[in-house]
Amino acid sequence: MHVRTRFAPSPTGFLHVGGARTALFNFLFARHHGGSFVLRVEDTDKERNTGDARAAIFDGMRWLGLDWDEGEGKGGDYGPYNQSERTHLYDKWFEVLLEKDRVYEDDGAWRFRFERKPVTMNDLVCGEVTIDYRNLDNNPDMVVRRSDGSYVFHFVNVVDDLEMKMTHVIRGEDHLMNTPKHLQLFEAFGVEPPQYAHMPLTLNADGSKMSKRDEGAIIGDYPKAGFIAPAVANFIALLGWNPKTEEEVFTMDELIERFSLENINRSPGRFDSEKCAWINQQHLLKLDPAAFAEAARPFVETASLPITDRYPAAAASVQEKVRLLSEVPEALDFLLKDDIGIDGQALEKVRKSEAAGTLLAALADALESLDRWSADAAKECIGTTAKANGAKPGQLMFPTRVALSGKTGGPDLGDILGILGKQECVKRLRDFVERRL
Repeated sequence: MHVRTRFAPSPTGFLHVGGARTALFNFLFARHHGGSFVLRVEDTDKERNTGDARAAIFDGMRWLGLDWDEGEGKGGDYGPYNQSERTHLYDKWFEVLLEKDRVYEDDGAWRFRFERKPVTMNDLVCGEVTIDYRNLDNNPDMVVRRSDGSYVFHFVNVVDDLEMKMTHVIRGEDHLMNTPKHLQLFEAFGVEPPQYAHMPLTLNADGSKMSKRDEGAIIGDYPKAGFIAPAVANFIALLGWNPKTEEEVFTMDELIERFSLENINRSPGRFDSEKCAWINQQHLLKLDPAAFAEAARPFVETASLPITDRYPAAAASVQEKVRLLSEVPEALDFLLKDDIGIDGQALEKVRKSEAAGTLLAALADALESLDRWSADAAKECIGTTAKANGAKPGQLMFPTRVALSGKTGGPDLGDILGILGKQECVKRLRDFVERRL
């Protein structure tokens, strides 16, 4: 069997985490089985559809790496892929129901005549679910065609899955009770239905249902916040899927290799922004320094920091210190700017040491006298200068860091010395002693 899955967004709002997870799971399942992943658009709500939302959905999917095989911009054998262009197909299958006497008119609308029997589905995640259609009060015959001639979601959804030869429908648990209705339609059409898998919903950290207004809900916000796509895809995959190992950091290829419907959890996934940032950090650490510097560059430029010849080394020096690319400018600004600010608390701490000024001035002289400049030689100078002045290296290291960076933490002190170079280090040390102490 050639596996075919689909993602069918409605372009009435931007791509959110719930929709992205549905798309991701369908993508992973199709790729795992060497099948096809289809993008079709439920664009029949003309009043609420917007071009911006449509573009945001496509852009969000592309950013996440969810490349579809058929649909927008790709074509395919089962198009058109917009519901608004498929009315002729809906009319054709409506005629089938008419011929079989499975629909009847009711106040201008047309209702589908359910068979009054229990309908059992074997969901690939939820297991066996039965809905009893013998109770007419609980399950009245459903409208499939409105009085204005337009078709309802349940009808077009089934026709599209039928015409596009979908083998698996992977969607949110909120659709679970719709599926028996769809199964009755497939049966009426005389066609085998796809297999269904319903995922648990995604909740906020406090257990409330996640909405589009909640933190982290809109996919388009992630790149602006400094996340990279492989990390976000990795995080979203863990919202309801378990690899059954202690591992949590995966590339897209690893997700494709390991993904299975059997490992989708029955309990809802909880959105954890801290976990998302941590996973992003793990993915940033895996980038080679040049790729990290390039990824961070737009954020550095937006912060109006000069991209000097120090930039590649400066970026590499903070790669292990940040969780998000948006944190990079603040982490390395002192390495790119000549005029740096000094943290007030750090300055007060240095001023408590009476020997700080003498030690820093001596270090400036020692560094200036180095014939061959290197990070190791400069760092060694700190130890020898401290010892020559009756102090321990630690007593000089902290004041040196503050004088050179204006901060209490950051890259390794040897990296700072190496990146700034001899002339800038000596200048900053002397300026600090003269202006701050």
